[in-house]
Amino acid sequence: MVQIWFDRRDFEYDVHSLVKAFYPREDVRIADEREAEDVRLKISVFYEEKQIRVQFFHTEDGSLLERRAPLSENADRSEKKNSLKQLIYGMLQEETGISLPWGDLTGIRPVKIAMGLLQEGCSPKEAAARMQRTYLVSPQKAELALEIAQRENHLLSRADFGSGYSLYVGIPFCPSICLYCSFSSSPIGLWEKQVDAYLEALEKEIDQSADVFGDRHLDTFYMGGGTPTTLEAGQLDRLLDRLGKRFPLERTLERTVEAGRPDSITRDKLQVLKDHGITRISINPQTMNQKTLELIGRRHTVDQIREAYAMAREMGFDNINMDLIVGLPGEGPGEVRYTMEEIARMDPDSVTVHSLALKRATRLHLFRDEYEEISFQNSGAIMDMTAEFCRRAGLAPYYLYRQKNMAGNFENVGYARSGKEGLYNILIMEEVQSILALGAGGSTKIVSGGRIERVENVKDIRSYLERIDEMIGRKRAIHAERDTD
Repeated sequence: MVQIWFDRRDFEYDVHSLVKAFYPREDVRIADEREAEDVRLKISVFYEEKQIRVQFFHTEDGSLLERRAPLSENADRSEKKNSLKQLIYGMLQEETGISLPWGDLTGIRPVKIAMGLLQEGCSPKEAAARMQRTYLVSPQKAELALEIAQRENHLLSRADFGSGYSLYVGIPFCPSICLYCSFSSSPIGLWEKQVDAYLEALEKEIDQSADVFGDRHLDTFYMGGGTPTTLEAGQLDRLLDRLGKRFPLERTLERTVEAGRPDSITRDKLQVLKDHGITRISINPQTMNQKTLELIGRRHTVDQIREAYAMAREMGFDNINMDLIVGLPGEGPGEVRYTMEEIARMDPDSVTVHSLALKRATRLHLFRDEYEEISFQNSGAIMDMTAEFCRRAGLAPYYLYRQKNMAGNFENVGYARSGKEGLYNILIMEEVQSILALGAGGSTKIVSGGRIERVENVKDIRSYLERIDEMIGRKRAIHAERDTD
């Protein structure tokens, strides 16, 4: 175990996340007391008048490493945090011999930092240098963040997104639950008899929440989950029909539905999406290696991925995204290369490359002892390979985000052809507009005057059905507040 102790509680989350990035497989804990059992490394943080002092104490051999970072006389909170993180990062680097690609950044939106520097008037070169100097980001990642920030700026300049809003609808069902999944989704087999009840509750929320942002224009629509195409064609038609009656979907810049799992896609369902004017869909293989699909609990074949994709193309879908995951159990450079070669043959309009994140709620984490003999590989070389394949296919990076406990401390990157970018993905990452989120697990986000307020729906399906009036009431409160402003 690695224990972190503070003489004054401040920046605990940032330090914990940074230490965990260096020791992803170890238990890292913030301690209330300086002494604890089963600790091999004790990290102590002391906030002193003109400096921060950090000690690393190894319990096994009694060795002690101590470093200090001076603070300016009027150091503000930002300077203190950056000084602390730089100090601890350098000590962890010294301890492990590891350099993290994103330096000491622990947040999920590094592109926001790059975007902010550009908006301050920095040139891309100056902004990259500041990211490297302030956050110890590698030159390659600073360059990637700046490239994406410039592309996002161009895409966001198409409209005044701050005066509009986006709509998200969540369908919390999947054909099966993947080994790595931490989303609020449930296997459709267990909930089949409750799907209509869920749709009734969701339709009630749709009807009574449609005017929350009624005076704003709707920019994008996104239906995710879960896997929306676990719904039967008739149920999908019923839901999209209700949404179309209550929201001006036909005026949106983008209408996305995550078709997701190939084993949930049928011609009838795709026809429903076409009939309702859906402009963008995702067909998500995650990997093109059959052995891995079986290991992670995806009950479909590689051939079904190809068949679903070909059917969607034949039916006229001209904006198809495919999601991939790097760092899946048992997959190294050879397996990832094979996946990229197979994806390149299909030629999707966009590809999102995810780095596996071992979250606490996943079966992969809860039962990790069962998978100890299976390797989890990710590296700069593998990420570079995926980027090279995407660029060769004419896809450029357009959005990026990070998660805690990602394999190799890397990132998730969306690549797309020009004009095929997922605008909703950019809007939710950059937090430049409000999002109305409906359904179990939905998180409504109100962006106003530089402030962000969140209104959460419960994740559990049964609780959502029982508390739907409460979920609606929370959104009605937003509407009431806006009327009195």
